[in-house]
Amino acid sequence: MVGLGNPGRRYARTRHNAGFIVVDELARRLGVEAGWKTKDGARQIVDRTHGVVLVEPQTFMNDSGEPTVRIAAWHKVPPPQILVVVDDLDLPFGKLRMRERGSSGGHNGLKSLIARFGEDFPRLRIGIGRDETGEAIDRVLSPFDPQETLRLQAITTACVDGILLWLTQNNVAAINFVNSYTVLG
Repeated sequence: MVGLGNPGRRYARTRHNAGFIVVDELARRLGVEAGWKTKDGARQIVDRTHGVVLVEPQTFMNDSGEPTVRIAAWHKVPPPQILVVVDDLDLPFGKLRMRERGSSGGHNGLKSLIARFGEDFPRLRIGIGRDETGEAIDRVLSPFDPQETLRLQAITTACVDGILLWLTQNNVAAINFVNSYTVLG
């Protein structure tokens, strides 16, 4: 389970760190949030009880593939079993999309992963939407606004629910659940 984001306090609650926010909540729900260790360029938790490794690369977004490939190789996890959680500027705020494979859609974190793994890994995209200016870098690196913050917990909960379906049932159940989710408000 790989959440993408940028390291450091400056980026902690920015839209680009939606992947970190979701994986942090997943760790909390699994009861392993105290187990974070930094190794191989990433924060990680090995949760043997649930059979999952949680990963948050501590490189900047554009270099997320390097620590992820090292950790996947160490744990012998093939790409189709690596679910990546990432923000998506081209989805409306709160819209979720899960796919078993695909392109980067212009996302630099996904480009870095695709360069190392190819396109055959699942991903959960969290819509952050564009703003009126259309300046991508300003949008992704800015914090959630007050209206978005009010809805962020519900979005995060839906993402974690979808991930838990992916872990415990099957990809189809998770994909159907996630792709039918709509944030209200």
